[in-house]
Amino acid sequence: MIGFLIALISGALMSVQGVFNTKVTEASSMWAANTFVQFTAFLVCLLAWLFTDRTSFREVVLVEPKYFLLGGVMGAFITLTVIRSMDSLGPATAVMLIVISQLIIAYVIELFGMFGVDKQPFSWRKIFGALIAIAGFVLFKYEKN
Repeated sequence: MIGFLIALISGALMSVQGVFNTKVTEASSMWAANTFVQFTAFLVCLLAWLFTDRTSFREVVLVEPKYFLLGGVMGAFITLTVIRSMDSLGPATAVMLIVISQLIIAYVIELFGMFGVDKQPFSWRKIFGALIAIAGFVLFKYEKN
């Protein structure tokens, strides 16, 4: 149950963050806003680390395979793409497409056991769930002319 609640909070925070970041970008520039977002996230994480576990950073750089360390690089491009999509599509449409993309890619990762994730069997139910999400997007965007 706690995981369900945390996922809902995560989705809400991502939606609000996307709008905030888009507004900061409108007042400055894409990379200035992205730098500010990533820097403030770094500061919050650094403070949280100082006041919580204090695990050695050496443990982080020992992770294998090394490409797992690209999460931060992806984070910068996630911020970039969320800002761009919200600016051009609006928050609701952008978030729906982002979530559908996350759902499909996450299922492919599970299905093929990519990146060390436990491989899951094929499920028509999950395919139908993704198709329902896509149909929901089409219904959401449908406008009678």
